[in-house]
Amino acid sequence: MHTMWKGTISFGLVNIPVKMHAATENKDVKLRNLHKECQTPVKYKRVCPNCDREVENDEIVKAYEYAKNKFVVLDDEELENLKKEQADKAVEIMDFVNLDEIDPIYFEKSYYLSPNEGGSKSYGLLRSALEDTGKIGIAKMMIRSKEQLAVIRIYENTLVVETIHYPDEVRDVKDVPNVPVETKNAEKELETAKMLIDQMAAEFDPKKYKDAYRTALMELIEAKKEGDEVTTTTEKPQPDNVANLMDALQESLNRAQKDKKPKTKQKAASSTDKKKVAK
Repeated sequence: MHTMWKGTISFGLVNIPVKMHAATENKDVKLRNLHKECQTPVKYKRVCPNCDREVENDEIVKAYEYAKNKFVVLDDEELENLKKEQADKAVEIMDFVNLDEIDPIYFEKSYYLSPNEGGSKSYGLLRSALEDTGKIGIAKMMIRSKEQLAVIRIYENTLVVETIHYPDEVRDVKDVPNVPVETKNAEKELETAKMLIDQMAAEFDPKKYKDAYRTALMELIEAKKEGDEVTTTTEKPQPDNVANLMDALQESLNRAQKDKKPKTKQKAASSTDKKKVAK
């Protein structure tokens, strides 16, 4: 697994040399843009509209636009010194909190931590301490030129860094338009909705969820590669015509109950088979 960062995690006087590895990967199917006439990949050039010519990499500088068309230019040396200043610091755990105190909206990206040379014992110590207390650590660290707020927790016996957004990066929920402040629900509708949720309740199993679009896209690509005839449906499935909210809830509940019935019979049959075997 590729190491993308090396550093030290510390809590109190305990220092843990670690390596960081990406815990997730983007599996989106990347499509290229081709020139329709000759099927050649299209290239994009950086052009200065003022000089009306292509600009080379060594002619480009970074700047912050603090007002319309007004910039503060920052040279590469200033930025590198600033990054190095922060990157050389050990990642210090500032607080220990409960995981359920952090709303999922704050979470951003996950990274695995492995012990670097000489760090196995202290790595195990932090892991055991987090496991026994049920706490997670809150820390700051530099990742890809950005200071990140992060949590350090356990995932399947491995320490994980989860980058989280700063509070000012999460937009105010009050700015979301047309959210009803309070709704009056008919008692029967609410009870039926709760029954539907109860019927659809299950233990979370990530393996049962698949990216149907990506699978279909790859099948289409493979079929085209092999030269097979490809047909795709463009007709959008039409939902059943339901008169009102109560009808929709009841119909959903009926379907959920119907979907679960075969499973119940199968379980019952399995229990009967077990009794026969026991005899």
